[in-house]
Amino acid sequence: MTTTGSLAPGADADAADPAAADPAAAARSALPAPYLRWLVGAQLGALGDAALAFALGWAAAAHGGAAAGLVLTVITVARTVLVLVGGAVADRLGARRVMLAGDAVMLAATLALAAAAGVLGTPLRLLLLAALVIGVVDAFYLPASGSMPRLLVDAGQLPRALALRQAGGQLAALLGAPLGGALVAAGGLPATALVDAASFAVLLLVLLLLPVSDPRRAPAARARARAGTGTGTGTGTGTGRGTGTDRPPGLLREAAAGVRLATGDRLLRAALLLAGAAAGAVLPVVALLGPLLARSAGWGAGAAGLVAGAQGAGVLVAAVLLARRGTGAGPSRLGAGTGAAGGLCAAAAGIALLAAAPVPAAAVLGGLLTGAGSGLFAGRLGPLVLGAAPDTHLSRVQALLTLVQSAALVLSTGALGLLADTAGPRVPIALCALATGAAGVLALASPVLRRA
Repeated sequence: MTTTGSLAPGADADAADPAAADPAAAARSALPAPYLRWLVGAQLGALGDAALAFALGWAAAAHGGAAAGLVLTVITVARTVLVLVGGAVADRLGARRVMLAGDAVMLAATLALAAAAGVLGTPLRLLLLAALVIGVVDAFYLPASGSMPRLLVDAGQLPRALALRQAGGQLAALLGAPLGGALVAAGGLPATALVDAASFAVLLLVLLLLPVSDPRRAPAARARARAGTGTGTGTGTGTGRGTGTDRPPGLLREAAAGVRLATGDRLLRAALLLAGAAAGAVLPVVALLGPLLARSAGWGAGAAGLVAGAQGAGVLVAAVLLARRGTGAGPSRLGAGTGAAGGLCAAAAGIALLAAAPVPAAAVLGGLLTGAGSGLFAGRLGPLVLGAAPDTHLSRVQALLTLVQSAALVLSTGALGLLADTAGPRVPIALCALATGAAGVLALASPVLRRA
């Protein structure tokens, strides 16, 4: 097995390579060392980011709830507006280059934030500027990092590779807030920003030492050269005006081409719709509706924290099991689409239990089941989307996945919050259970997802 990139679907495999001849053997083999090194660096960066996110939220809360919401909104809006362009840039320049640039920018930005916060304190304008930088960098960084597993592991290992990444990300999320709280207590926002800067420095070094560049940039460049400035888009071939293949298409056109490809592919279209439905119906439950339920039922903040922790633990357990089993046993023997649909059905049962929970213990159990189901869903759908994306559009498909999930989450969070104010939190939680279950059943009934 080489470490210069995975074999693309349909690519020629080396007949003498046991992993190429036996996909199951490839799935059981050890993950490549370059991927594991990158993953360790990426999860260290995620831990630093989670700590900084807590510190920014804490500092913004001192200016009032509206200010704290504005800081979070700036990050989300900047990321959502630019993410399709970010995917096009990563496909054009290469994921590794974009990540190197993003880590360098964030290293400089977090050092500057630490210095500015040490001198000025935490004025709202400084927090908003930091949020804007984070959102813009995320828009370019997330599609690039999302394509890295496909560049560093064989196709048969993608489920285990992504499940291990999901487990590490969930662990970073669970530890990030306590770490951020400890750092804020010890040294405020400047100390937290310095720790995050150190994590970016480590990740920058890891990326520089990776023994690969981007093995798919060459075919991507050839595809762009063949495309010229619009071949196949209904706008002509670019001949006759001196703009044929001598100039690559613009970033906006490349971003639009990624959208057309994903929406025109039956499997990608179905998977993206399912991801959007899951984001809109599952993610707001624990983050928004769980605390509202605990408050309205008089359970207290401790119970809300236990529910959120149980949900995170469920995601972590599902991700670890998928990473260990790969494609060998248990739920992973299901097709990717069927496994994702089953995960949504399990999450729906957990959400329904949360909606009807008479005591905190039942709510914690509901959170655990919700997390396990959503972890199984993500662990099965992620490899499906990444594996179905053409080599030349890896980052753009990841960008569209981020956009679909972000847009669904923003729309549903506002609507569910308003409904909770008027009808109480149990009603929107029950609606989320129904929506999640319906999405799971429809996915099970979809021939294209069942065959995936």
